[in-house]
Amino acid sequence: MTSLYIDADACPVRDEVYRVAGRYRLAVFVVSNSWIRTPDDARITAIVVDEGPDAADDWIAARAGPGDVVITADLPLAARALEAGAQALGPAGRAFTTDNIGAALAARGIGEHLRSFGQITAGPKPFARSDRSRFLQALDAAVARALRR
Repeated sequence: MTSLYIDADACPVRDEVYRVAGRYRLAVFVVSNSWIRTPDDARITAIVVDEGPDAADDWIAARAGPGDVVITADLPLAARALEAGAQALGPAGRAFTTDNIGAALAARGIGEHLRSFGQITAGPKPFARSDRSRFLQALDAAVARALRR
């Protein structure tokens, strides 16, 4: 059974996930370090994990597997999801794959290295309406692939 896992702290597309999950009647796990309001729907479960930088990631990575979709901006979590056989999507609609996750992790590592030496890096672009639209298309396609499995 396909489930959707949201790395929910600071996720700008939760409402879109709820909408797509409702259309396909899928379970959604909203995982965060603090309470987040979720719709009153038996298929949506809010999970509050202990404080810690990777507690939500660890909870999701321990459960997501083949046929599931993980929504996260966290590249290491996306890599762990792919390793477990799940699909991974960024909130701007970027589908992470085994072909592109290595380069994304490498770029992240380079940015961290530069910042550790005081270099100022650009950071992510502001979230735009086009990102939301691209995310909806990518999520719908990911769910369709998962359901075909």
